[in-house]
Amino acid sequence: MKELVWHRQLLPAVDRNATAAFLTDTGTGTTTSYAEHGSRVLRLANAMRKELGVEPGDRVAVMSLNSGAFEELYHAGMLGAAVLNPLNLRFAPRELTHVLSDSVTKVVFVDVWFAGVIDSVREAAGVEKVVLMGEGDGPHDVRYEELIAAGEEVVPPEPDEDDAALLMYTGGTTGLPKGVLLTQRNLILTAYHIAMTVRIERNDVYLVQVPMFHAASMGAIVGMPTTGGKLVTVPVFDPGGVMKACEEHACNNTIMVPTMLAMTFAHPEYAPERLRSLERLTYGASPMPRPVLDRLRADQPQLELYQGYGMTESAALVSVLMPEDHHREEKLASAGRPVQGTVVQIQDEHGDPVPVGQVGEVCIRGGQFMKEYWRRPEETAEAFRDGWYHSGDAGRVDDEGFLYLVDRTKDMIVTGGENVYSTEVEQAVASHPAVAQVAVIGIPHDVYGEAVHAVVVLKPEHSATQEELIEHCRGLIAGYKVPKSVEFRSEPLPLSGAMKVLKRELRAPYWEGHDRGVN
Repeated sequence: MKELVWHRQLLPAVDRNATAAFLTDTGTGTTTSYAEHGSRVLRLANAMRKELGVEPGDRVAVMSLNSGAFEELYHAGMLGAAVLNPLNLRFAPRELTHVLSDSVTKVVFVDVWFAGVIDSVREAAGVEKVVLMGEGDGPHDVRYEELIAAGEEVVPPEPDEDDAALLMYTGGTTGLPKGVLLTQRNLILTAYHIAMTVRIERNDVYLVQVPMFHAASMGAIVGMPTTGGKLVTVPVFDPGGVMKACEEHACNNTIMVPTMLAMTFAHPEYAPERLRSLERLTYGASPMPRPVLDRLRADQPQLELYQGYGMTESAALVSVLMPEDHHREEKLASAGRPVQGTVVQIQDEHGDPVPVGQVGEVCIRGGQFMKEYWRRPEETAEAFRDGWYHSGDAGRVDDEGFLYLVDRTKDMIVTGGENVYSTEVEQAVASHPAVAQVAVIGIPHDVYGEAVHAVVVLKPEHSATQEELIEHCRGLIAGYKVPKSVEFRSEPLPLSGAMKVLKRELRAPYWEGHDRGVN
């Protein structure tokens, strides 16, 4: 008897919590109940087949700001109506054309903000129908609300646990994006892992501020809807809007990446009391600068803090640093321990496990891992060689099983035969009081192969010289790790749609005409 399908999660939750508020969309000012959400999702799933000709297994894309409609599309797809393909809002037209044609997507749901860009690639990508969500106007074939009105409230047949449920394309850090195909089983196991670790509960008001196209939104997509709690969506992350939402809706649970926290603290209207409703906060997706973590703990002492580590291929979650672990100073640099049913092993370049404490590649086993890279069997086999998912992250494990991430393997700098992990250097530079943002990269060097180079954005009304930052680092890290040069920028560092620094873009001008081997 199958259990790990979305029917067994969403439909009982709708029945149990029919009159309770399910989602408030701050972009439209509307609130829907669980019963209303369930009804709209079933009608949407039915209309996809009747009105759009979409069959189970077909790919359907969505490009939109966060909204209640986005949540409905996720749930209709997961009930078996289609395989949803959420599009990264930062994709360039070339990337969009590739993703839509590679996935053989015939139908795209889009809001007014992205209707034009979808229309510009529609013909080249082979898109047949465009559905416009929300208010406003743009190129489209049918409106979203008209589609729902045409649907019938019919429960689709249950899919199998191994049926495809979601196709998420990676951000394209090297080359064109590739699709990660996630199954019903993958997503429901993620829901279980969330329930067992980051504590999303029935009385929670969960603020959705990370982009809903990203795997970090799984707490909102599969975690909260099973509990009876309430979601509050903001269209796009904005520190002022987030603080306002917390005040108006008493949001008590959310997820933020470190860049979002740093931007909130730097906002001119930030005041600690504006976030006092928050009781639990999960952070992750990129290394947390220690000054940002210290500020968060000082300003919001009421918070239970969780750090989550994972990737799109794992449907978001591999390990969690729990609140009690945040009180152990020696564990603050770790990414916690693996969630239940997940095994982490650190391997050398030959695929052999390394001793406790030694750095190697983070390799993982778990039922939440993707079925495949879409239409890329060789890359799938390479990623899962010898029965382990090879993450591309460099890390170590201590004698208590805590995982420490030291870098992405492609971001590691090899200088004079020594390995330098960029995240360690970034932590040293970030501890200087004048530094707002920093990214450390390797640049070509005639003698050492690569030299350690820091790209820095200073805080407003602060100053620092290259010599001052280099000297600051000398007291914190070994000499060969200290930046040999510092580049100051007045504009923010380039970020991906998931608000990670795009080191590939920072490295590109330095490596033009050189072969680094990795991007």
